Amino acid sequence: MAPTGKNTAIIKQLAAELGFHYCGIARAEPLDEDARRLEAWLQQGMHGSMDYMERHFELRIDPRKLVPGARSVITLLQNYYPGTTQRADTPKISKYAFGKDYHEVIRSKLNQLLSQLNASIGEIHGRGFVDSAPVLERSWALKTGAGWIGKNGNLITAQGGSFFFIATLIVDIELVYDSPFAKDFCGTCRKCIDACPTGAILDNKVVNGSRCISYFTIELKDALIPDEMKDRFDNWMFGCDTCQDVCPWNRFSRPHMEPHFSAIPEILNLSTREWEQLSEERFRSIFKDSPLRRSKYKGIRRNLSFISTAGTSVTGS
Repeated sequence: MAPTGKNTAIIKQLAAELGFHYCGIARAEPLDEDARRLEAWLQQGMHGSMDYMERHFELRIDPRKLVPGARSVITLLQNYYPGTTQRADTPKISKYAFGKDYHEVIRSKLNQLLSQLNASIGEIHGRGFVDSAPVLERSWALKTGAGWIGKNGNLITAQGGSFFFIATLIVDIELVYDSPFAKDFCGTCRKCIDACPTGAILDNKVVNGSRCISYFTIELKDALIPDEMKDRFDNWMFGCDTCQDVCPWNRFSRPHMEPHFSAIPEILNLSTREWEQLSEERFRSIFKDSPLRRSKYKGIRRNLSFISTAGTSVTGS
């Protein structure tokens, strides 16, 4: 086997041993078509107050500028679909936030993978990214054959649906490249479009991020949620999974096997009233390693107040 083939096999084997559901590889090159789409999306203001999406544009569309000497882009998928569900009277929290913050969990795995590759293959320079840097991870997932982009903007895999974290490892060695995923199996289905509580999903695979419940409950910092969204949140307190929950492809989802993603008991069981009575000290203790830290105590109380039937019964702190 040629060195590129041998190295590729080593990468995929080590990725599987670390618990990644999928590993695909593409050549590091500019994403010209994606750049045009991103630019149009930004110009229409669909990113709302997420100004960070406007920064480092050139780095987002060319991995060689993000990682000097880059030759290959490795896409890795990590299943996070939970085997447990929330109580019916509990404010809804997106499934990705049930357990420990995925940034920390997956970043550790990426570091392990890069270290093991250096030991197995030789000196490799590279950087790993997981939803915290200017990387168009869904575009790379498509180019590496992982799946297709659904009408809700999520990567969908034919074997396991869409409840996956996407990680990207950019390295400076030539490898054997996978073929892009060429088909779109959404067809005429409109379930995600029709089910979106705020009408954020448009009928051309574009999501207006500034109308998404996840944007309002997580990204909208230190600001009031617009009154026009009243009664549209369907009891979502942190994030939103509606477009994924209704997707027919997620009937293939299977519970993850990652212990760090095991649900925090309070997320599954705290009633609305118990959330209202939760002190800041206890919130910080329970959710110290949770994605809920992004909204902070003040943000969670704002969100809870917005969705609560008690209306103004909860005040910010």
